[in-house]
Formats: sequence, C-alpha cells, structure tokens
Amino acid sequence: MAIGGMAVEGQGGSDNCFNGKITFAVVIISIVAASGGLIFGFDIGISGGVTTMRPFLEKFFPSILKKAASAGAETNVYCVYDSEVLTAFTSSLYIAGLVASLVAGRLTAAIGRRNIMVVGGCTFFAGAAMNGAAQNISMLILGRILLGFGVGFTNQATPVYLSEMAPSKWRGAFSTGFQFFIGLGIVTANCINYATSKLSWGWRLSLGLAIVPSATMSIGALLISDTPSSLVDRGKLEQAKQSLAKVRGTNDNIEIEAELADLIKSCEIARASKEEPFVTIFKRQHRPHLVMSIFIPFFQQMTGINIIAFYAPVLFRSVGFGNNSALLGAVILGLVNLGSILVSTGIVDRFGRRFLFILGGVQMLICQVAIVSTLAASIGENGSKHITKQYAALVLALMCIYAAGFGWSWGPLSWLIPSEIFPINIRSTGQSISVAMNFATTFVLSQTFLAMLCHFKYGAFLFFSGWIAVMTIFIVMFMPETKGVALNSMHQVWERHWFWGRYVKDQS
Repeated sequence: MAIGGMAVEGQGGSDNCFNGKITFAVVIISIVAASGGLIFGFDIGISGGVTTMRPFLEKFFPSILKKAASAGAETNVYCVYDSEVLTAFTSSLYIAGLVASLVAGRLTAAIGRRNIMVVGGCTFFAGAAMNGAAQNISMLILGRILLGFGVGFTNQATPVYLSEMAPSKWRGAFSTGFQFFIGLGIVTANCINYATSKLSWGWRLSLGLAIVPSATMSIGALLISDTPSSLVDRGKLEQAKQSLAKVRGTNDNIEIEAELADLIKSCEIARASKEEPFVTIFKRQHRPHLVMSIFIPFFQQMTGINIIAFYAPVLFRSVGFGNNSALLGAVILGLVNLGSILVSTGIVDRFGRRFLFILGGVQMLICQVAIVSTLAASIGENGSKHITKQYAALVLALMCIYAAGFGWSWGPLSWLIPSEIFPINIRSTGQSISVAMNFATTFVLSQTFLAMLCHFKYGAFLFFSGWIAVMTIFIVMFMPETKGVALNSMHQVWERHWFWGRYVKDQS
C-alpha cells in the first residue's frame, strides 16, 4: 500500500475494468460533459471579433477609431489597436477565471464535478446576457467577470470528469473532446461575427448569443450523472453503483460490486493522511505532478495560440487584411484547428502523449519563425508597406499550419495531462492549480499582447517561438508517457522516470 492516495501496483482495478470497453452511455455522457468547452471557445472567438466591429468601437473605444483614421503612410500599423481599456475588456475574464478555478477545487470535491459544471454554465449565462445588453464599459467588464467565473468553474471540473469517466485505454481520445468543443466554439463564434459584422447592432447579437452554448451545457449537465469516483468520495455509494452500471452498460452485480469496492478502497487510502489537499500536493512524492500542473498550462499559453485566437481579426487587420477578410481568415484558422483536434482524437492513444507534444512543438516552432520572416519581408519593421495578396495568403497559410500543430498536440493534451496524473485525493486541487496557471498566464499575455505587437512588431512571434523551443525540450526531458495507464496505477510512470523516480520511490 502507498500513502498519499497512491494505490499499490496492480490495484487499479476500477480503471482496468475500463480497458477496451466503450459503451453507448459513456460516449453520450462524455460528449455532453465535453460540451463545457463550448462556452470557453465561444468567448475566445467572439471577444476577438467584436473588437474589430466599428459600431462596437464607436460605443466603447472611440479612441481606437480616431487612431486608425489618422493613420498615415508612416504610421506603425502594429500599434493601431494598442489600448489598455481594450485589453482590459479581454483580460478581465481571465483574472476572474483564475479566482474561480482556485475556489472550484474545494467546491468540486464537496459537491461533485457535474454540479460545478452546472454552476459554471449558469454564471456564464448571466455574464452573456449582461454583455449583450451593455450600455457602458462598466457593464461590459462586469459581464466579462461573470463569464470568467463561469469558465473557471467549467474548465476545472470538465477535464477531471472526462478522465474519470473514460476507459483507460481510450482516455486520451475521450478527453480531447473538451478541446474539440473549445475549437467548435471558436469556429461558431467566428462565423457569427462574420455574419453580424455588417449590422449596427451585430456586436450585441454576437455577445448575447453566448447564452445559447451556456444554456445547452447547463441543461445537458443536469441530465448526466456524476463520476463514480466523485460519488464514492462524497459517500454516495448507491448512486456510485448506479453510475457504474450505467457507464459500463452491464447489470453484472459481481463486476460492479468489485469495481465499487476498489473505488472505496482508493478513497479510504486517500483520506488516510487527513491533510488538506493544498498541503498534500506540495509533498515530495507529488513534486512531479505539481510541476506538470504548473508548467504544462503555462507552456500551452506561451505557444501564443490563445493570443492569436483572441486577436486573429485584429492581427489580420494590423498586417493589411480588410475587415471582412480578417474575420474570414479567423474562421479559416478556427476550422483548421478544429480538424486537427479530430486528428489528435484518433491517434493520441496509439502514438502517445509525448510523440504528439514533440511533433506539435517542432511544427509550431518552424511556422512561427516563418511568420516572422514573411512579415519582415512583406510589411517591414514599422508596417508601413502595403501587404500583397501573395504575402497575405502566405501569412494565413503559415498560421493555419501553426494552428494545426497546436490542435493535435498542446491544445488537447494540456487539459488531458493534469486531469489524469493526480491521485484521487488531490485530483481536484491539482486541476485547480493547472486551470489557475492557465488563466494567470492568459491574463498577462492578453493584457500585454497588443502593446507587445506595437513595440516588438513581427518580433512578437519570435518571442513565442523561443518559448516553444523551451517547452519542447522540457517534454523530451521530463514528461513520461501516460497512455493506457490506469488512473490508480499512474504513480508507476513516475517511479520509472530517470528524474522523477527519486521523488516518488521509497514513499511507501
């Protein structure tokens, strides 16, 4: 037996019962749960698009229009959208999400994964309604804060829910569903922005329509059961048994009882330390888990992908695209990302996490460097040259290849890894730390990117390419392979690792 909630070798019976067994119920439940990614993706796409709509800028950010109108031949086009208030509109969601994700860790353990998803959806609904009806900057940012709380709750609960429900052999494929719905939300939002951009009140429609994915997710979450692990952890054994029978698609009482007994045993081991999860997670044997929960989401954001997703229309306009072309370019970028996530779903459990991390990192690095070279050659250091159609098409193509690299690697895997590596007693806490780091990094980047674009020009992409090189080396050196490993047996991958083994061995 091992302390800190880690099972003895071969104990992971509950997860091992999952191997190779995919039922209709677990597929439907996972799809409904993964739809929690819709609200996050929808917001990413919508917020970037409405900031290029003239009626929206006239009402809330007239200074940007004045700056754009006065732009002359010698004006640095990279700086047109550099506005602290505009970046506050985008980044306020992420500071709220950071706070919510930390609170959600304790709430998820207390009331369950599913209920937190419902709370997150309802909060997001309120924020969407306020943004659609906004009359001033205060209403706009307050709505963004409510959206942030909603996203913080769902991003914390959904990946853990999927990891606990999915069969071990196919956990990667099931968990990529969350990133798929994020991508679907981005594409849907970009299409809506493209359709509403010609309306004087189109920005209200774009922002207000966020109530649709939030209502869909909330209603769907009410119709599914919580995970057996969460129900056992909260002492709801009969409900846990019913949930197991449903997702396994069997009425074999002996099989269900055996798996339930294994879950109970794991939870009893987890409670043995009687320590606060935020204390336990800092213990030596959990050092590799903690490091990954911090660095994986940090590196995900340092790829620059969400910044490009937020500001894709602004970015395309900054380098010479027209308004409609910029919005259409963002749609194309989102579709490529969505397609690549489907590729990841099909191969992540065959080729493994490490292979996709490394492949995606190399692909993104090459594309970022190529984008820098293309922008330098086409519009110059100050952006005073007019970009040709050929160069514009090349920039879009390179961004699409870059988005594809992210879509089948760091996109879905950065949600998967933190949700699957922690023992049950600190799983919610670990996911909270991971989501909080994601939001903290996103907040800093979204608050500073437009200023960075103004001062670094095309060198902003070189900044991100440097981080991509660092994180790819990090994966090569420190990330063990976790494909097909039962959640209750995950400690074995750390024990065998050349570096992390010294932290987790001899802790029995």
